[in-house]
Amino acid sequence: MGTTPRSRSKIYLAVDVAKHNKPNDCFVVYDGKVFDVTKFVVDHPGGDDLILNYAGRDVTEIMADPVEHSHSDSAYELLRDFQVGVVGTEETITNPDFEYTDSFEPEDTAVEDDYKKNQFLDLSRPLIMQVWNSNFSKGFYLQQVHQPRHLPHPARLFGPWYLEMFTVTPWYMVPLIWLPITFYLVYRSLVDQSLDVGWSMRLTRTGICFALGNLIWTLLEYGMHRFLFHMDEKLPDHRIAITLHFLLHGIHHYIPMDRLRLVMPPLLFTVLETPFTQLAHTIFPGWMANGIISGAFFFYVGYDTIHYALHHSRLTGYIRSVKSHHMQHHYKEPDMGFGVTSPIWDWVFGTQFVQRPSAGGKTA
Repeated sequence: MGTTPRSRSKIYLAVDVAKHNKPNDCFVVYDGKVFDVTKFVVDHPGGDDLILNYAGRDVTEIMADPVEHSHSDSAYELLRDFQVGVVGTEETITNPDFEYTDSFEPEDTAVEDDYKKNQFLDLSRPLIMQVWNSNFSKGFYLQQVHQPRHLPHPARLFGPWYLEMFTVTPWYMVPLIWLPITFYLVYRSLVDQSLDVGWSMRLTRTGICFALGNLIWTLLEYGMHRFLFHMDEKLPDHRIAITLHFLLHGIHHYIPMDRLRLVMPPLLFTVLETPFTQLAHTIFPGWMANGIISGAFFFYVGYDTIHYALHHSRLTGYIRSVKSHHMQHHYKEPDMGFGVTSPIWDWVFGTQFVQRPSAGGKTA
């Protein structure tokens, strides 16, 4: 299998280079390589205008054009001193015309060929240290991580079993751990109410709080998916941020059918839910907070188990339409369709998938 060099040039997309188009920040591309010529602009023998006219662009053809501006061998030698990276492959696996069908079955990725072609991650090796030690621009990372790959077995993140065990979670662990906690919170909501409140009223009040928690969870599901897991534009261009993004959600888009990484590890969900449960107890009386939290936890269990089924089960009826919606998020447009089990919020907030016109001029 291909191996990752210990140190390699930073990989940019053409759109990354295009942003460096000013006199005090000037990049150019030559023969697939990226050069920071900012310090050379004012010293260019042909004048700075010739460089600035092509700032952020590919100069391969123009440098070889004797009519426009001929260059000596020493000029090419000098250019090498300014290299800061290379232009990465922009292979697109997602398909804007993708439509889910019951026969959809993604093929396994040819691991060695994929790495040689894209120079992103070698799927035959543990992934986390590759991401940490990588020299990707944020643009290249985001472009690649949203192109789904597929393996016949769970990917390795860290390598050693004693670390790997914290990164994998069978789907049944979610109800096994969180349903007993949910039922206990329902119990606390009932018994912690005032003693002069009858049981009929207690059940009614806890039921209302439980239903409110259900609703709140659907909004949290949508909001966290859209604004936390997909905070692409605001993601810092730094390897710490990129590695955290990969751990939090990037790996799910990169390997969307990995059976052991489709539900949240208990530790991750604990970290994410703690601020919200603390907020609930700050705002509401204890019994009310527990009723709301139990409703949210119950819908979380439904969310994660349904999410697993959307990836690995043949479904019918309404739930099949939910699966189609989610498969489009992975294989059609990752920046749309954030409501996994509650796609209604995509309609409310305008992130539903746009139907493309068919050949007959009607929407597909």
